[in-house]
Amino acid sequence: MILCLDAGNTRLKWGLRQSGGWCAQGVLDLVKTGDLAGSLPEQPQRIVACNVAGEKVATLIEALAAALAVPLDWFRSTASAGGAVNGYDNPAQLGADRWAALIGARGLHTGPALVVMAGTATTVDCLDAEGVFRGGLILPGLDLMRRSLARNTAGLPEACGVYRKLPTNTDDAIVSGCIAATVGAIERMAQQACGPHVGGEGAEGGLCRPANADFLCLLSGGAADVLAPHLELPLRRIDNLVLEGLARVAVI
Repeated sequence: MILCLDAGNTRLKWGLRQSGGWCAQGVLDLVKTGDLAGSLPEQPQRIVACNVAGEKVATLIEALAAALAVPLDWFRSTASAGGAVNGYDNPAQLGADRWAALIGARGLHTGPALVVMAGTATTVDCLDAEGVFRGGLILPGLDLMRRSLARNTAGLPEACGVYRKLPTNTDDAIVSGCIAATVGAIERMAQQACGPHVGGEGAEGGLCRPANADFLCLLSGGAADVLAPHLELPLRRIDNLVLEGLARVAVI
């Protein structure tokens, strides 16, 4: 039994893995990491952890491993792992969560893919058909975009609107702008990385598809459900893609 931990910017995602399947998964606030020791349904034999939340959270995870009396393996970015190849200029500088998501995506889809993690930040990363990470984007997440407008402008609120194609009030305009900007970045990256599109917005038939029939966009993260209805790409929604990558590496 392996306990996989994904410590992101705001939350800890965890999963218990055995025999190629998840026995349990959950989410909790980072400050409550220690509570996991007494609430797991089964005792793990090992922990594999990915942490992008800093040293304080690393200390909490180390204390958790000590409380459970199991070894802890820190997941870090490498030149290759789990069938994926890291094409970053300096592979060690790629965020460990992005690398784990790419490995997880490669385990779920062996064709060319766009791996989108929609959390506090949104990352848009390209895997080619051979599993090589070719590059990607980092942009503020939807909530961070909204808060930055409220914080750094004199007259704009922290919007609570809804998406509209042609917004006619400020809250809707902000929410719609954040979604449109993110969707535009994702679809532009798909076009650049995976070939020209057939159809597209305004074309007969509507759906925007890369010319490569094996292409797939894998979407994960807290804002995935907000973005998914607006993406005109072959799409697969994946819960906890970082955990999928950690599990794939842990058993190899």
